[in-house]
Amino acid sequence: MNKKPANIRNTISYDLDDYDFPVPPEAIAQEPREKREKARLLVVDRSTGKLHHCFFSQLPGLLDEKDLIVLNDTRVIPARLFGRKETGGKVEVLVIDPNVDLATANERDVSFECMVKASKPPKQGSLLIFSEKLKARVLEKVREGRTRLKFISGKPIELALEEHGVMPLPPYIKRKDRVPLDKDVKYYQTVYARSPGAVASPTAGLHFSEELLEELSSRGIETAMLTLHVGYGTFSPIRCRDIREHRMHAEYLEVSPGEARKISEARARGKRIVAVGTTVVRALEFLATRKGAIVPYRGLCDHFIYPGYRFKIVSRIITNFHWPKSSLILLVSAFAGRELILKAYREALDKEYRFFSYGDAMIIL
Repeated sequence: MNKKPANIRNTISYDLDDYDFPVPPEAIAQEPREKREKARLLVVDRSTGKLHHCFFSQLPGLLDEKDLIVLNDTRVIPARLFGRKETGGKVEVLVIDPNVDLATANERDVSFECMVKASKPPKQGSLLIFSEKLKARVLEKVREGRTRLKFISGKPIELALEEHGVMPLPPYIKRKDRVPLDKDVKYYQTVYARSPGAVASPTAGLHFSEELLEELSSRGIETAMLTLHVGYGTFSPIRCRDIREHRMHAEYLEVSPGEARKISEARARGKRIVAVGTTVVRALEFLATRKGAIVPYRGLCDHFIYPGYRFKIVSRIITNFHWPKSSLILLVSAFAGRELILKAYREALDKEYRFFSYGDAMIIL
């Protein structure tokens, strides 16, 4: 159950403007750290409202054998493609959420919703050419900036992208053409990424190194895994003033029988569930809300968590710093209270923490 922080008012607001705050451009991390666990870590204590500063490498000292860490093992796929139109003009394509399209489409006629960037929008029915082995037919414009494409390659989309695509960096990584570097290929994946399918990284997990995971294990702190393939919708802004009117994008979730049993048994033994990232929070709370328990599952997850929500599974959250007025800031505000989260963000900015995907982290106790 969510704790109420001492000496911090915990009023609930459904007005999106109440979750706004300035983030100066210099606070947005543009490069990964060479040592993952050297990220700074802001400790937010819900029971006292106090903040404490340390480094991610000190995480084992904040947890003990009463904690079960749950990780998202999704792997980012190279979902960004560069090619040309039949007429010769350059085109850039981002496959937004391939697993959702695969899960909801007719098996014989799979198409994919994509962001298409070109000097002039490609015409319906025209062909986009990425290589001799990969092309795409333009089916229809879905909505502003989004087009449905049918890929022609003779291979499953994941294999075609692995062969022809590049890593899709977040839109706030401001580099020339936003072309990923060798270090992005390494550091924009978690060290435990196993299941290909995400088009954005579950960034709270980027701070874990193999050595840190080994240290946690040596202290008797167990881990469990689930897979939630992060879609590009994670970057989509909320456009309604009343947050209750927002509709969360769906993402593909998979929880194996063994991992579901591990999490359920840990809770039965009184362990605290430590969710690494908002993706894990949504996945666990989705199952607890829709299924009544942590059970094996394969399908879509569209769980929207905002202030007023009563948490059923998650006891602690490890997370990065998020965009103002985003579904992610609403989730952490639901967990810790809006005033405490805004206080923590103000302090993080004052102390020059790095924000967003390649930025620093916080743990909410």
